[in-house]
Amino acid sequence: MVHVLSDLQVMDEGDGPEDGAADAVEVRESWVSAEAHGMRLDKFLVGMAPEFSRVHLQSLIDRELVTVQGQLQRTASKKVLAGQRVRIDLQPTDESQAFKPEPMALDIVFEDAHLMVVNKPVGLVVHPAPGNWSGTLMNGLLAHHAQAATLPRGGIVHRLDKDTSGLMVVGKSLEGVTALSRMIAAREVSREYLALAQGLVPEFAEIDAPIRRDPSVRVKMAVLHGGKESRTDVYRLDATPEAPYISAVRCVLHSGRTHQIRVHMAHRGHALVADALYGGVPALGMTRQALHAARLSFAHPVEGRALQFEAALPADLAQAWDQAGFVPASW
Repeated sequence: MVHVLSDLQVMDEGDGPEDGAADAVEVRESWVSAEAHGMRLDKFLVGMAPEFSRVHLQSLIDRELVTVQGQLQRTASKKVLAGQRVRIDLQPTDESQAFKPEPMALDIVFEDAHLMVVNKPVGLVVHPAPGNWSGTLMNGLLAHHAQAATLPRGGIVHRLDKDTSGLMVVGKSLEGVTALSRMIAAREVSREYLALAQGLVPEFAEIDAPIRRDPSVRVKMAVLHGGKESRTDVYRLDATPEAPYISAVRCVLHSGRTHQIRVHMAHRGHALVADALYGGVPALGMTRQALHAARLSFAHPVEGRALQFEAALPADLAQAWDQAGFVPASW
């Protein structure tokens, strides 16, 4: 039976913006009726704020934003009693905060009215998602230029994994986003990566193997029948002189599937160094997958002129590269 609340109050308070209550905290209070006597606190809160998920309401209990009879509550399973007064401070969900500008230092390699090329650091998530609703590249783009708020995904047309460093192109105008998206789909944007892989990689390998989500481990992708067509060309640049070998490689994408290089290299028995998700083990001081988007080439989506950008290895990968005795990568 749905509990019908009585004496429901809604009010705004807190340090919201001067022009209104868009970011203000909404407070709701209600008496516990005889019908709700003995109900779990989190379930009672669902009746008070049905537009929020139970998980979010439980998080508000954990954050000490719920009181019963003026006493802070910390246990979602606590039973409420008839006649008690329950108050909840309805902080917005993390997801509702996702698409907000957050000023951040962006390593901008190139920028004009239609596009920008960014050198993404290790650890920066590209787009908001569960567990990373703020502090993403998209939040930074929204703060960087006003038009990003009018563009799909803030202008993001392709992504890099959180722990992959390197170059990304981002649209700044609707014309730029539309053209770049079409160019990427048509494979007219050249993306080349530098990586360290386990084992002695062949001098050249064309890996043409379909990729789709791993049905048993949802955070992984896998080479499986029925997956999307995927091709990676791999060139060995150097290798350590003896086993256990580590190879320096250049990977050229001919498609853009999630985790494509990581999946293809692991499929061939050469997981990337420190890529724990796909069987790589730490080496040469690397604690994240040894993968860097080093070169990006395409025609300007509006002007048509040829553009090419390169990004040096970040400090951790450069140190590992040097420790292995590999000469700096040259194009």
